[in-house]
Amino acid sequence: MNGFEQLEKSVGWTFRDRTLLSRALTHSSFINEHPELQKEDCNERLEYFGDAILEFLVSEYLYTNYPSLMEGELSKMRVALVCEMSLADAAGKLRLGSFLRMGKGMEKSGGRSSDSIVSDAFEALLAALYLDGGIENCRKLVESCLLSDSDERRVFYDAKTILQEMAQEKGKSVSYREFPPEGPEHDRLFRSEALIGEEVFAEGSGHSKKKAEQNAAYTAITVIREHKKCI
Repeated sequence: MNGFEQLEKSVGWTFRDRTLLSRALTHSSFINEHPELQKEDCNERLEYFGDAILEFLVSEYLYTNYPSLMEGELSKMRVALVCEMSLADAAGKLRLGSFLRMGKGMEKSGGRSSDSIVSDAFEALLAALYLDGGIENCRKLVESCLLSDSDERRVFYDAKTILQEMAQEKGKSVSYREFPPEGPEHDRLFRSEALIGEEVFAEGSGHSKKKAEQNAAYTAITVIREHKKCI
């Protein structure tokens, strides 16, 4: 089974036009190292289109499945669900990073695990799928990779905001204490502590400062909700 077939099996669709799939998987750094290709052969235009498709599908899902929520709450949920880290995790379910075509320099610097790169690729893949297989296949992919656990994902990816609101209700503020990163340059591990007032509530780690803080905030929310600690 070649790379395309493996990905198509995960996506649930066999592309009739494989050039669309190839373009969706091509990062601009690959074009820079292959002068025989045109700049439009990278996935940036598809990513632009896929962003609009994704926003529509997530909006449709939230509108249909959360009838009691008003615009403000729906917008908050959508922002959390389509943020870079959320899309990167959805791309991870498809192992999308391993299928990307990118420049050697970008690959050496950890491009295959970059949240920005794989989240853009997910949107590009969505656009390619729409053009080749229609909106229903896109809907199935988004629901399986992104929306199957929408409530939990919303809490996780909006954890810093939620924790801040919980602390403010008690007249306190949230801050984060960072530790020096560990590991090689291309695979750094960051650690962060979430503090409410002067008290440490939880620790989190991740391959970026942002992820470490988000994990710390989510763990702090879990600790508070399970009544293991009071603000």
